[in-house]
Amino acid sequence: MQELTGLRFKRLLLTGAAGALGRMLRPRMKRYCETLRVSDLAAMDPAGEGEEVVIAPLEDEAAMYDLLDGVDAVLHFGGVSIEKPFSTVLPANIVGAYNLYEAARRRGTKRIIFASSNHVTGFYGQDETIKAHVVPRPDTFYGLSKAFGENLAQFYFDRHGLETVSIRIGSCLPEPVDRRQLSSWLSHDDMERLLVAALTAPIVGHSIVYGASDNRTTWWDNSQGKHVGYRPQDTSEPWRAAVEAKQGPVDTTRPEVRFQGGGFVVLGPFAFAGQPGAEAA
Repeated sequence: MQELTGLRFKRLLLTGAAGALGRMLRPRMKRYCETLRVSDLAAMDPAGEGEEVVIAPLEDEAAMYDLLDGVDAVLHFGGVSIEKPFSTVLPANIVGAYNLYEAARRRGTKRIIFASSNHVTGFYGQDETIKAHVVPRPDTFYGLSKAFGENLAQFYFDRHGLETVSIRIGSCLPEPVDRRQLSSWLSHDDMERLLVAALTAPIVGHSIVYGASDNRTTWWDNSQGKHVGYRPQDTSEPWRAAVEAKQGPVDTTRPEVRFQGGGFVVLGPFAFAGQPGAEAA
């Protein structure tokens, strides 16, 4: 994907830079700023030209305040990215999100791109098409924490004017690997397009956008987020025949097939409809 001509921020912050999406986005987003500050707790590659590498725990209020110094906009991909016990999700995804927003407010940062998740609405059915402003139906503690993050973003816009685009990311992978991902897939190039649109739209307030490519089958209606200017250009269709042949028929009575959250709806220590849940990896 080619760089958007003329787009140049002084300093962008990418949290969660050691994660799978963070590693993919780091070289891509560097093209749009003079300085890219990357942060995580896990090991990261050394700083390249025009980069700053900072180890900063999200749950550390002082560390977040220092991290936001001089930052024009934030790409917030940090935190726990899979289902874990609530005691693990709480400090990174809930306390950490508050610390980041409060630091951004105090530092005068104007916009945050919040990596939310389709698991905020995971208990809607795969036979439904939903818009951005439906009532959240999280499928996990992880999804619940992302719903909190979206509410936090709304509060900080209403109270303080801090703008956010919350992206309910689908399955952001090099290619779709199962039937569910034929609907939820988001290509890496479309992710970049979505982030650039979210960073540069003139007015976003607090906008919620589903992060998916232009797939033939979809559960998500992005009409409420068109003002952001995201125009996906990729589709899962080239992989459909191979995926369907490999996976074969699916049992539509199973919860992970009935609901949009897929396998997340049966993660954790709780039984689902009489079936034992599976502990999250």
